[in-house]
Parts: sequence; structure tokens; C-alpha cells
Amino acid sequence: MPVLFQQCRLIPWRTKLNFHPVNLYRITPPVKLENGYVSLKIGKTMTRREVNEYLEQYFLEVIDNRHLSRSDVIVRGLLFAMSRVYRRAVQFRHWVYDKRIFRNKALGCLVVSIGNLTCGGTGKTPVVEVFAKTLSQKGRKVAVLSRGYRSRDRSMLEKLKERLFSKRHAVPPRVVSDGENLLLDSSSAGDEPYMLASNLKNVVVLVDKDRVKSGLFAISEFSADTLILDDGFQYLDLKPRLNIVLVDSTQPFHNHHVLPRGLLREPIKNIRRADYIFLTKSRGGKHLRHIKSFLRRHNRRAEIIECRHEPKYLEDVYDKNNRKGLELLEGARIAALSGIANPQSFEDFLDDLGAEIVYKERFMDHHRYRQQELIDFVVEAKRVKADLIVTTEKDAVRFPRLDRRDIPIFFMRVEIGIISGQENFDQCISRICFV
Repeated sequence: MPVLFQQCRLIPWRTKLNFHPVNLYRITPPVKLENGYVSLKIGKTMTRREVNEYLEQYFLEVIDNRHLSRSDVIVRGLLFAMSRVYRRAVQFRHWVYDKRIFRNKALGCLVVSIGNLTCGGTGKTPVVEVFAKTLSQKGRKVAVLSRGYRSRDRSMLEKLKERLFSKRHAVPPRVVSDGENLLLDSSSAGDEPYMLASNLKNVVVLVDKDRVKSGLFAISEFSADTLILDDGFQYLDLKPRLNIVLVDSTQPFHNHHVLPRGLLREPIKNIRRADYIFLTKSRGGKHLRHIKSFLRRHNRRAEIIECRHEPKYLEDVYDKNNRKGLELLEGARIAALSGIANPQSFEDFLDDLGAEIVYKERFMDHHRYRQQELIDFVVEAKRVKADLIVTTEKDAVRFPRLDRRDIPIFFMRVEIGIISGQENFDQCISRICFV
């Protein structure tokens, strides 16, 4: 087996581990490759979350066929067998809802689901933002319901009270924003809900795994008449009026396998439930015609809207009043830092805007940065004579406070621009507003 598993199986969660900085796909220090495997060395404290990140990275590399040893082939075979079981379980779950054995809840207001078939990387947050902002401007009272992926969990006592005394001690959803004030930090809310709450005025943002509960709370406490389910395509307890599915045009369905052999949450044919399909990160090209044709084979009724992520400006991570135009990147020596599902798209933006990336680090998606990691990155950026550090907005909300910054640190603000199917988008908004 890979060195990672040999060592992790024998060490406790808080074992001292020693790391050596290297650049890796989707993950950087503290990790090292030895003979094609991720390995860990004794010498530095390692948390449970970090171990999970290393395991996640290893499996990503295995399913991408980047490890070809005999043990990796065996692991891939096991993952394939597990994916067949998972696929059947997913389809059975849909069947029991379709046959009304389990029933979806209706809350008496409009519910719009925005999600995807794959695990992350489709650029969902900017799409949720543009829908919430547009609907709010049209006069709807909007609440975004998120599950708060990788947010700080409730205490065991709170969970126990809710389970044993569900009526008397029901724990309300976390209110990230009441539409006027930002009430939680990113660690409590999760990076995506926090980012949405920071950018959306007059929109309520709630976090709870039980979206039925948070929907009822939004209606009773904030008089919401429109609920947006963030990452809601697989949430079957709440029946949406509209199902909006995002597909990354640069890598639509990964390797076409469901979890854990691939990154699909459910089979591709289930996209037939979608009312609208957004092709995100579009850059044009003939391959889009093939993607649309493939989608049409599975869903003939859904409208397809083609959009792209457009960089707008740079903003200082620690001073929101300090904004710079994108022309600042032209010819600049950049140190790029990211912890997102698809870091290549972010780095492509920097290249397209004329920046020279002299140093970069990639962490796992939703990685919560420690202060020492940021200090080390700043030191390395100075060593290679970078003019500034650029990260993503999603990463910026996970940055710890730095009292001393020897080099400017900016995030790139990115918004959605529709390049094909604007009339379909307008029709979608009209369907929601005039129901």
C-alpha cells in the first residue's frame, strides 16, 4: 500500500509530523511525493481535518489514474465495486420518493434548487449569487438555504438535546445574514454561505443540514417568499418548483463514474430532472456543441444557458475599501494561492490578464488556512520577488488575520456573465417572479 496509509494506520490523530514544501496538484505543503505516493514524515502536529485532506487527495489521484502501481489498481477496482453499490442506492432513494413512499415537503412558497451532478468545481456560488440578487431586485423576499459544508459543527450537547427533546430544544438554523447584518464568521457559517452573505444585501442566508427546518424558519422569522436551495439537486426532502443544474463546460462529468470511483454524485441520466442547465466556465469552442448534444440526449426539455466567469476587480483581503483594477496584473509577478476544486481556472484568469505566476500553491477545496501557512507563503513570495499575492474570494474568507503584511494580498472578484441563452435566463427569472 502507499506510504500514506502505512503511516496513517499506525499513528494517532495528533502524532507529530514533519513536512517538506512542494507544489502538487490541488494540494501543497505540508505534503511530499515519494515514488508517486503522498507520504508523511514525523515532526509536526497533524489534525483530523488535515488527515482527511491527505486521504481525499490520494483518492483523487487514484481515480484520475495518476497512480499505476498494483496496489493502486486494486484500490481502483474496489472503488469501482463500491460505486456500483452507491449508484444502486442513489437510484433506489429516487425511486422511493418517486413512488411517494417517502414524501417531499411543501412549504407554501416558491423553492428554487441550484446544484450540480459532480462534487464541486462548477462555479455554483456566483450563480446562486446572481439569482438571489436578481430576484431580490425584482421584489422577492429571498432566503438562501445552505447546508454549510465544512462549517464548524454544533456541539455534541446541542445535537443530543435536539435528538432527545426535538420539540422543546430544537436548535434553530444558523443565521449567517438577516438581510442587513453579517452575523457569523466563515468558520461557523462555512466559506460559501459567508461569501454569499457578504455580497448579498436584503437576502437572508441560513445554514442547516435540514433545509426543511431552515425553510420554515425563513418563512416564519423573515417572511421569505422565495427559497433558494444552495447545492440542492440531491436534496429530495424539499420539492423545488425549479431545478437548476450547473455543468462545468471544461470538465463536464469527470470520468463518468459515480462516487467513489468518480466525482459524480448520481448517474448522468438523472439530469433529466433539470428545468434549466447552466454550462459554466464557457470559453466557446466546438466541444460545447458536443456537450449540448450529449445533454439533449438525457434531457430534451431543459433550456441550456451558456455562461462564463468574468474577473471584475482586485480587492485587498484585509481592507475592503482598497480595490484595484485588473490592469494591475498586466506584467506583474504574481504569487497565486488557492484552495478550490478547480484551481487551474483561477490561474488561467491570471495568465489571460497578463500576469506572470512566479510561485503558486494549491490546497484542497475548503482548506482552512492556518496563520503559519500564510506567513510561510508570504515569505516564499518575497523570496521569488513577487509584486503581490492573489487568491480567490472563496479562499479570502478563510484567511486568518495577519498583523504584518510585507507584500500586498488581493483576491480576484469574479462574477457570472451570460454569453448565450440570455432570453432563457430572463424567462427563468420571470417564471419565478410571476408564479
